[in-house]
Amino acid sequence: MANAQKLYKSHIHVGVKGGATLSSMSFSPGVEQSMTQGFTGGLVFRYAEERHVGLLAELNIVQRGWEESFEDGEPFEYKRTLTYIQLPLMTHIFFGSQRFKGFINLGPEISYMIGNSIKSNFDYNNVSSIPDFPLQYRMTEQMGMDIENKFDYGITAGLGMEFKFNRKHSIALEGRYYFGLGNIFPSSKKDVFDASRHSSIMVTLGYYYRIK
Repeated sequence: MANAQKLYKSHIHVGVKGGATLSSMSFSPGVEQSMTQGFTGGLVFRYAEERHVGLLAELNIVQRGWEESFEDGEPFEYKRTLTYIQLPLMTHIFFGSQRFKGFINLGPEISYMIGNSIKSNFDYNNVSSIPDFPLQYRMTEQMGMDIENKFDYGITAGLGMEFKFNRKHSIALEGRYYFGLGNIFPSSKKDVFDASRHSSIMVTLGYYYRIK
């Protein structure tokens, strides 16, 4: 039994990653919006002691937010970008050959907002005074509302593949989805929104170096 347990040696990888994000917000009441693009990048630590299961921790900077949708021909633009320091801690499940592996990452994530920027071509704090602005059936409070909760938390899951050049070096491509559980705006019964949660897709390319 002891000899069988020694057939697999534990390993530790460190690495860097970078890529793109597509984000939107889950608002209730709903907001007319489309997904907005951003970037993500950071550092990775991966540890595995079992043959197919390990732990993965990351420290990233990630852009999230949303972009307001308007009808064709309406000359209005509004985009809000929220930048976070992100810490996911995930179970890493992997399978395949020594050279090529597939993997699944799944676990909780916490993050803290460090940036908040708005790009708009109209006065979003005074939309009622703008000629031809489409106020019918449209929420506008979110455009100028301050972010109350800078701390965010949620669940993330990803699928990917990893190619090993040799024992020390490898690259990995991953697609990941994040479902936020925290609200960025106040959400009591007297507030405008019952929910204001993040939702994002991330596609990243990473480089890993095995140190053990």
